[in-house]
Amino acid sequence: MRIRRSRRVTIVCGLGLLCSTSACATYTPTPVSDVAAISTATAGITAEPDDPASSPAENAEEEKQAATRQTEWGPLSEADQELVRKVRLASLWEMPIAQDAVQRASIAKVRDVSKTIASQHHTLDKQVREVASKLEIKLPVKPTTQQQSWMSDISSRSGAQYDATYVKWLRLAHGQIFGLIGAVRGSTQNTLIRRFAEQCNSAVLNHQRLLESTGLTTPASFPSPPAT
Repeated sequence: MRIRRSRRVTIVCGLGLLCSTSACATYTPTPVSDVAAISTATAGITAEPDDPASSPAENAEEEKQAATRQTEWGPLSEADQELVRKVRLASLWEMPIAQDAVQRASIAKVRDVSKTIASQHHTLDKQVREVASKLEIKLPVKPTTQQQSWMSDISSRSGAQYDATYVKWLRLAHGQIFGLIGAVRGSTQNTLIRRFAEQCNSAVLNHQRLLESTGLTTPASFPSPPAT
């Protein structure tokens, strides 16, 4: 009995040792030197820099150059074209509202000023259409939503309120475009636009003076000063 029990214990222990040895044989630890090599290789892959992206300033310059096209009068920039479009927009609402003020303004001074502004805008609109035709610039055919709201606000008034509202919006609009005229005249390389900017400058400057001569301008009649 003792011999059989001893043999059984020996067999069980042997099987246990065999299983342990087999299980361990399936796992082979990676040498420390190989782990370091793998880590170094992986670090080299993930640390590889991507292609540097263009800066916002470079993108803006590329877009500016792409928007400029050559004409027989010199390069035509996007700012040049924007001036032509905005002068056209100004005439689309200022000319008819000035004509309306000639009839509806309650003060003789406002009626006289409006007559001059309407006449000069008629001339300016003819000039802008000629320039646009030569430079192949597509012009707007109706005032902007904001300009239409100004027209509605003026037309809804009567008497002294009509005069004050009319002067406020026209003086504000002339002040807003005046800065663009100067910027384009100072920067454009297009001789046709240069001459046109001078014509616009003369007309808009005169209109500002006329509107201010009514004595009806208030702080609301002037755009905010440019940021420094």
